[in-house]
Amino acid sequence: MPEMHFRVRWPDGSEDRCYSPSLVIRDYFQPGAAYPLPDFLQRSREALTIASERVRAKYGYACSMALDQLALIEAQAGRFETQPQARVEVLDFD
Repeated sequence: MPEMHFRVRWPDGSEDRCYSPSLVIRDYFQPGAAYPLPDFLQRSREALTIASERVRAKYGYACSMALDQLALIEAQAGRFETQPQARVEVLDFD
C-alpha cells in the first residue's frame, strides 16, 4: 500500500509533516490551497479514516499511524479554534 506524507502550515506559521498510509489524501487536498480550519479538519477526518480502513481491508486491522496522525492534527487545530478566520495551508505531498 503506497504511503505518503503531506506538509501543512498552521495559522501561526508553524509547519507539520503529516502521514497517510494511502494516496487517498490527494483526493481531499490540493498543494498550495488554504482551507478554513473546520473544513481542513473534516477533510482530514474523512481522508485518514478512509486510509485506515483501506489498511483494514488489506491486512485485517486499522492503521494506528493514520489514527494517531488524525489525533495530532486535531490537537494542533485545537490551538486555533477560537480564531474564526483560521486557515490551514497544504504545502505539498511527498
